[in-house]
Amino acid sequence: MSTTQSERLRGLLEPLVSARDLDLEEVEVTPAGRRRVLRVVVDSDDGVQLDTCAELSRDISKTLDDTDAMGQTAYVLEVTSPGAERPLAEPRHYRRATGRLMRARLADGGELVARIVSVDDEGLELEVPGVKGRKPTARRLAFEEISKARVEIEFNRTSADKAAGDDDESKEEA
Repeated sequence: MSTTQSERLRGLLEPLVSARDLDLEEVEVTPAGRRRVLRVVVDSDDGVQLDTCAELSRDISKTLDDTDAMGQTAYVLEVTSPGAERPLAEPRHYRRATGRLMRARLADGGELVARIVSVDDEGLELEVPGVKGRKPTARRLAFEEISKARVEIEFNRTSADKAAGDDDESKEEA
């Protein structure tokens, strides 16, 4: 049974990432001219600070220098967070995106744009925006119904919209 370089790197890097209370989301090695790029994507429930990425990068670099995991070919190391339009693949990704708008390709072939209201072990409670002045509607979506999803960037959501959504949530909890 052989393992790929990414799997070996994941096994090597996972303890370093976990020691900082982060999740290792992705390890990717891609060619870039005469070099390769090793991209390590990390995240946490509280997000990832730039200083944390820099410290982790130094730890990873030292570990890779001490092993032969990357071989003799030159490489560039990138340690980063998932970004604003992150893909949503694990329940923790959806949980971290609560309150955000997502675009999902559904298993039945349809597409849905909705705001994530809450997440549990089986799926999501969503608010589907109303069309042409209609009020938003609630919808339940199981994880199995989603084939692919990602966070949607919102440029026009105002602070008042965010505050109104927060007020609605606090009324529901009361």
